[in-house]
Amino acid sequence: MFWQAGLIGLAIAAPVGPIGLLCISRTLRGGPRLGLATGLGAASADALFALAGVAGSNALLHLAGQLARPLGWAGCALLAWMGMATLRRPMLEPAKREEGGVGLWRAYAGTLLLTLSNPMTILSFAAVAAGLSGGMPASGAQQLAIVAGVLCGSASWWLALAYGGGALLSRLGARGRRWLDAGCGLLLLGFAVLLAWRAAGI
Repeated sequence: MFWQAGLIGLAIAAPVGPIGLLCISRTLRGGPRLGLATGLGAASADALFALAGVAGSNALLHLAGQLARPLGWAGCALLAWMGMATLRRPMLEPAKREEGGVGLWRAYAGTLLLTLSNPMTILSFAAVAAGLSGGMPASGAQQLAIVAGVLCGSASWWLALAYGGGALLSRLGARGRRWLDAGCGLLLLGFAVLLAWRAAGI
């Protein structure tokens, strides 16, 4: 069950979305450690969602539905701010990256909050938990295996993206890095608009 949950965590993390763009942008600006810290914030949120899903609390699932709209708007605002910040900050030279970065803990916390702004993901993890446990309530050991698997699977993707992708990104020239970073900022703003549209329709 751990390995199945790990593959699910990997599948959830891998599609390119706002968190992936943030990871790429921050790897460009601050190096792989900053990119990894960004991704681990999302992995931690995925693990918390998995924990809520396997717990199967009806009250928690109801609360997730009630908070969907306000948290969606909060996530939209946070995403728009991150997109604008990406566009406005100058690209630093490699020697100055760690000194001028947003900081590992700040990157982690910001991504954690951004990912938690989508509480409807709990419903997805509730369905995943039911599928993995054969439709029966998951035992304590099964719940631990699912949560740990999701965390490790998601974290492994961010580790590969930050360090493996970072090695490829480092081969870009200064101009290429600036264009890619600007593209990430514009796409983040696009995701903010999409999130606002979804929040308005909830």
